[in-house]
Amino acid sequence: MGTAAPPTPSPASAARPAPRPAIPTDAILSVMLQASRNVSDLIFSPGRPPQVELSGQLIPVAVEGLPKLTAEDTARIATDLIGKNKLAVEKLRQEGSCDISYSLTGKSRFRVNIFMQRGTCAIVMRVIPTDIPDFETYNLPPQLANICELKNGIVLVTGPTGSGKSTTLAAIIDKMNQEKAIHMVTIEDPIEFLHPHKKSTIHQRELHSDTPSFSLALRAALRQAPKVILVGEMRDKETIETALEASETGHLVLSTLHTVDASKTVERIVGVFPLAEQNVIRSRFAKAFRYIVSQRLIPRRGGGRVAAMEILISTMRTREYVEKGEGEGRTLVDAMRDGTLDGMQDYDNVIEKMIRDGVIEIETGLGYATNTGNLRLNLADFIDAAAATQH
Repeated sequence: MGTAAPPTPSPASAARPAPRPAIPTDAILSVMLQASRNVSDLIFSPGRPPQVELSGQLIPVAVEGLPKLTAEDTARIATDLIGKNKLAVEKLRQEGSCDISYSLTGKSRFRVNIFMQRGTCAIVMRVIPTDIPDFETYNLPPQLANICELKNGIVLVTGPTGSGKSTTLAAIIDKMNQEKAIHMVTIEDPIEFLHPHKKSTIHQRELHSDTPSFSLALRAALRQAPKVILVGEMRDKETIETALEASETGHLVLSTLHTVDASKTVERIVGVFPLAEQNVIRSRFAKAFRYIVSQRLIPRRGGGRVAAMEILISTMRTREYVEKGEGEGRTLVDAMRDGTLDGMQDYDNVIEKMIRDGVIEIETGLGYATNTGNLRLNLADFIDAAAATQH
C-alpha cells in the first residue's frame, strides 16, 4: 500500500508566506555587539533593521534572517527583555514606557527603555561596560577625587542623556569603595554598574524591583546608617527635599540632573518648589551643595567622543551667588573662571584647551561652547595660525 501524497495547499494558503522563525533575542544582541567595541546603544524600531549607535551615529547591523524589524519582532524582543518583571509590564501598559536592566551572560549589561510609538514597541538599550570605570581610564579631572573626602553635602553630576553622568559617579563610588571602610547605599533606575564589596559595603537598590520610588528609598536610607547615598536622579520635589534633609543630617548625597550647566541646575532645583518656598530652598541648597559637575560629550578629532567638564565647587563666593541669585558681573561662570586655584573650570576654557591641543576640531568646539562669540575671540590667534598654514 503506497504512502499517501501530502495534501495540495489551497491557493489562499500557498500565497501566504510561512512565518519567519524567531531568532533568539540574546543571539541578536550578540551580533549587534560584534559591530564594534565602542557600541553605546542598541536600537530596535519597526520598519528598520537592528541599529547600533557609534560615536553619535546610527549604523544598521546585518542580522541573518532579520533584514527589517516588524512590529511583531520588537514586541517579542521586548517581552524577552522584560521576562517576569510584572511591574515593568504594568508600567508599559499604563504609562507607555518602562526602564529595566538586562544582562547578556558573559558579554554585557544594558540599561533598557521600552516605549510605545504609533501603537508599536520600540526599544533603546544602553550598553553598560562590565568594568567599573576608574579615574585614569576615563581621564577624569583629578580634582574630582576630592569628592571622596567629603563627609556630607550634595554632589550633582549633570548633563544631557548619554553624556556619561553614570560613568563619572561610578568612578567616584569605586574610588571610595577602594579607600574607605564605610556603608554606601545606591538607589538606581535601573542598576547600571554592579559594585562588588571592596573596602566598603555597598547595597544597590533598583527602582520597581526593590523600591517603588526614589523618594521612599531615600527616606528609608536615612534609617540604614549609610555614610554615602547615591540617588540615580533628582526627579521630583520630594526627592530633592529628602536629599537636602539627608545632606543636612550628615550624609553625602550623590545624584544627577538633566541640566546643561551649573546655573540651570540651581534654577531647576529651586524652580521645583512653590514661589513662597524658593528663597528658603536657595539658602538650604547654597549651604548643602559641594560640587556641581556638568558634562558634555564632544566628537573627538579622528573619531570617538571626549568629555568636557564644567566644575563648580562650594566656596564663599559661589554659595553667595547660589543663595542670592546671579547678576551682571556676578555669575557662576565668572566664579568658575576666577576659581581655577580652587579646582574650578568652565566649559569654554576646557573646550579652548581641547581645540589648542588638537583633541577636537575648531568648529566642533565652537558648536558646543557656552559663549561662542567669546570663545572665537579667545581663539583668534589660533584660528589665524591654522588658516595661514592652510594657504
